[in-house]
Amino acid sequence: MSQFHQAVKRIIERVQQAEGNQTRLVEPLSEKPNFSFIDWLDAQPLFPKFYWQSRDTREEVVALGQLHAFVEPGPAYTILGEGQRVWGGRSFDGQHEKNRRCMPSFFFLPQIELIRFDQQWSLAVNISEDKARTLAGLHKLVCEVATLAPISSHIRSIVHTPSQPQWNELVHKVLTGIKNDDFKKVVLARRSTVQLDNTLSAAQLLKASYLNNHHSFHFMLSLDSKHSFMGSTPERLYSRVGHELHTEALAGTIGRGDNATHDMELANWLSQDEKNLNENQYVVDDIIDRLSPHSEAVEVEAEASLVRLRKVQHLKRNIHASLKTGINGVQLLSALQPTAAVAGSPRQESMQFILDNEPFARGWYAGSMGYISHERAEFCVAIRSALVLGDQVQLFAGAGIVPGSVAEHEWAELDKKMSTLLTLISDHPPLGVAS
Repeated sequence: MSQFHQAVKRIIERVQQAEGNQTRLVEPLSEKPNFSFIDWLDAQPLFPKFYWQSRDTREEVVALGQLHAFVEPGPAYTILGEGQRVWGGRSFDGQHEKNRRCMPSFFFLPQIELIRFDQQWSLAVNISEDKARTLAGLHKLVCEVATLAPISSHIRSIVHTPSQPQWNELVHKVLTGIKNDDFKKVVLARRSTVQLDNTLSAAQLLKASYLNNHHSFHFMLSLDSKHSFMGSTPERLYSRVGHELHTEALAGTIGRGDNATHDMELANWLSQDEKNLNENQYVVDDIIDRLSPHSEAVEVEAEASLVRLRKVQHLKRNIHASLKTGINGVQLLSALQPTAAVAGSPRQESMQFILDNEPFARGWYAGSMGYISHERAEFCVAIRSALVLGDQVQLFAGAGIVPGSVAEHEWAELDKKMSTLLTLISDHPPLGVAS
């Protein structure tokens, strides 16, 4: 019997003996499990499932099964005990008429969590007065898991929504709106529907991305076996520990170079380019505006730094706020989402333009994914993401339209951003999608 299997047996016994007032039990693992977290996640029969790896790689969590679920996170605070976290996300447009099928948000208090923090592993369970649900979940756990097979699917077709001619029209419409002072910036997005020759599991795509795309949050939310939303995003919405909040403005993009010299030339160009610096400043201004009512003080990094990813480079400025007493994660989610990096500026006008003009509903894309607890909270912005539906994958990417934007260049930027995940399926995507 494996060391992990023994830990499961021990925690089952502890749940059976637990007193009525206990809400959480944690069983430390004496050594690293002999499987990867993503392989283990894929093997489990319990839903919903949530996977999380923090951008600094210090924490990795698999959350399984639900004791409680919420379509709005506010009520979660009333049931959260010490050390407990609710996991999930808030959609971009699920609270609007345009996307009635998508929930405004979905959060759940899991029955079971497998946790790595630095080099310490543990199995944790949340229990209610009725311990039977958590025990049933523990008895269903698969302890011996196979390694996920690498991706073997091939791309049959890719359909872009909007098409490139429609995109050009939308960019023109935004630039006209900017001239008329309707807004300063609108982030337009594209959904690319990739048809495969056989079924791809979301965990396969997640694992490939985890292995290839570094300096990113990795996440996956699976409500059932047929619908999973996953992504590898460089962008943090916010991290809160007590009254201290950290967030960032990540906006302004250029591709990676063919070699080190070319890479540096592109980086230097990006850090001096007025259009991209302005785009980043819009996001900074919007975040300061959003945080000020909730904060005693807000500090912004003076100079933008460069974030280098596998396919693109971004401008980033870090922002720190000292929060007023009593401010919770729900207020912060509402204040910061959607940021000017995924919607535009001002928020209401840019958001309305997207709802009125974009030819698809974004759903979870450009929303946020993460967790809330009394002690702390962290959310990433759900970009560089995909909805995995068996033999179909819907990929999403966006580009900020500001004065000086050229439709053709922004379309090419979408291709670069989308290649973060698309090149994991195929090194040579069909014509029209850059690798």
